[in-house]
Amino acid sequence: MADRDVAGIEAEARLPGDLLEAAYADGLPKAAFEALGGLDIVINNAGVITRGDVANTTDADWDLSVGVNVHAPFRICRAAIPIMADRGGGAIVNVSSCWGVRPGPNHAVYCMTKAAIASLTQCMGMDHAHQNIRVNAVCPNEVNTPMLRTGFVKRGFDPDTAVAELGKTVPLGRIAEPEDIAEVVVFLASDAARYMCGSLVEVNGGKPVG
Repeated sequence: MADRDVAGIEAEARLPGDLLEAAYADGLPKAAFEALGGLDIVINNAGVITRGDVANTTDADWDLSVGVNVHAPFRICRAAIPIMADRGGGAIVNVSSCWGVRPGPNHAVYCMTKAAIASLTQCMGMDHAHQNIRVNAVCPNEVNTPMLRTGFVKRGFDPDTAVAELGKTVPLGRIAEPEDIAEVVVFLASDAARYMCGSLVEVNGGKPVG
């Protein structure tokens, strides 16, 4: 597992690094292959959110969002596909967003980057199906993660209260927990999804974007 924070990750699965560094992202699939003795599944789950319209987006916001949300998964997929092809196939699951399929207000760059990943997923799904490499994406709406909670804190809200209020806007009565998304990712990576390729699977509790 690649992450800046490796606490709680088994030692043999630790591949810490900075996804903004091209060489790190380019080399990650090979490093995983060598560390684990194979590479059958890739999940591009790292992401950042920058809020605001285009007029209020800084160069730093742009560079961070595009770097983590687009450049890194592109580089990882590009490096992983030949490895998977040599092994007879594999599964790639990207994390897009409902906001990348149907953009919402005041998240211009975030929506753009997640739309890019959605489109890239569909393209790769078509281009590499003949190599038995299935590429799909999960598209969540709001998820109760540290990233979401940190965003509330930065804007002066109590995160518990904000999450509870946000849950009232969801037909199922709550926003997603990480496990709600993770189980769909596991499905897409498994043989149970063997005929799914280039799919964008929305996991939103029935809540529309907007």
